[in-house]
Amino acid sequence: MKNSYRIAITLGITALVVFLIVLVSKRSSSDRLLTACTGLEVNILDSASLSFVSQEDVKRFIEEGYGVYLGQKMDSVNLKKIETAIEGRSAVGTSQAYITLDGVLHVDVTQRAPMVLFKTKNGGFYADENGFLFPMKDDYSKEIPVIEGDIPISEEAGFKGEAKTDKEKEWLSGILDLLRYINHDRFWNETIAKIHVDKEGNLVMTPREGKEKFLFGKPDGFMEKFSAIETYYRYIEPTKEKGYYSSVDVRYDGQIICREK
Repeated sequence: MKNSYRIAITLGITALVVFLIVLVSKRSSSDRLLTACTGLEVNILDSASLSFVSQEDVKRFIEEGYGVYLGQKMDSVNLKKIETAIEGRSAVGTSQAYITLDGVLHVDVTQRAPMVLFKTKNGGFYADENGFLFPMKDDYSKEIPVIEGDIPISEEAGFKGEAKTDKEKEWLSGILDLLRYINHDRFWNETIAKIHVDKEGNLVMTPREGKEKFLFGKPDGFMEKFSAIETYYRYIEPTKEKGYYSSVDVRYDGQIICREK
């Protein structure tokens, strides 16, 4: 009898706990439906290393791309649309939007890190390691490789996205592979000072020391071309006085063509 009584009490308490949980859950859900969005908090997760996007920028992106969110009921705020409005702008890489129970809209943002700056007669633009293009920022001070000249990529002011044609994508992919090779090789990273692109899309490299220019051609087959430049430095350049050659052509397999100044 006593056991039956204890079981009945246990079941009664369990039922009461479940009832209270459901009641609190419904109250919380109801409160969420009634609570309006009261504010915005933006967190730039990589602001210590990159400075392309500010909190004010993100606020403006939301206002222009989404519209009014303050005062809107929490459950009616379209978080996906807010993220889309942010990620379609400037150098934003990713964004995550969420609302806490106090009604504050939180947005966490990461930025795209430029791997190279392309300078053109119209200004310039960056490319990240994945070949994603985005506008140049004048006050960005971190040192990155710069390639200038007749860049064979069509670009418009404020453009953000991938290169438009397969030919442009192929050229850009070759450039990024070339830069990765240079960046991971201490000798070439310290040797190559400047890369210029001529009207045919050929690369011309200028070393930090010396007056010769290396006619590199297209960015393909770069390991063999760097091997040819190394051969020049080891066996050809030491036989002449500094600045004797004005150009060294390594565009053709198995050939090193040196021209006097």
